[in-house]
Amino acid sequence: MTTELENARFDPAAFLAKAGLGRRIVQLKPKQLFFSQGNPADSVFFLQKGRAKITVVSKKGKEATITLLSPGDFIGEESIAGVAGLRLSTATALIACTALKIERTEMLRVMHEEHAFSDLFVKFLLARSMRTQADLVDQLFNSSEKRLARILLLMAEFGKPGEPETLIPKITQETLAEMIGTTRSRVSFFMNRFRKLGFIEYNGRIQVHKSLLNVILHDQLPEQNAEKPLIVDLPQGQSRPARRASREQK
Repeated sequence: MTTELENARFDPAAFLAKAGLGRRIVQLKPKQLFFSQGNPADSVFFLQKGRAKITVVSKKGKEATITLLSPGDFIGEESIAGVAGLRLSTATALIACTALKIERTEMLRVMHEEHAFSDLFVKFLLARSMRTQADLVDQLFNSSEKRLARILLLMAEFGKPGEPETLIPKITQETLAEMIGTTRSRVSFFMNRFRKLGFIEYNGRIQVHKSLLNVILHDQLPEQNAEKPLIVDLPQGQSRPARRASREQK
């Protein structure tokens, strides 16, 4: 009976808002690391304020940004998967951040004992999984221009409850290029294009307007998009070498 009353009183929001046994509040400055790739995976962070990014580095030293994080996200959740191992990525603050650092043992305890918390955490994992799948589909089927528009809208948090943060955190064109799989020069070209079309304002920091949604929802862009592949219908009787020659001529 006592356990049921204790569980009924458990508040996940209160648990994630303040320090306690096995958890503490940490403050990070811009560019400061939550953790680095290869560090022991001994804790999970809950981002209360600020923005952060997750990056990975290949064996050859090439770095890639794989996702951006906003308040309400967990960071380093892989630390509770199976046996404790090493970090698979690096988490860096883009702007000043406030986060709750939860030790691995405390995270596992509260997940097992408090169903309200485990429900919240599972919802986060499902949302993260859906976002990852959407990123993959975006990478496979959309032009780099549409991928850039989607990243800017996600950073502005369009589609979430409440008013979007139209002024997004400072981010370099190199980082945007890494995230959408193109070059910095192409990002610069697209950003200037968006600005001329009135979709964004770009003066030190990027301000995103709702009209940028037209790029994603309605493909409302001028025709000249060199990033989109041209699909040509060829005569059915044409041979394979002829098809290849036709493609090479184009």
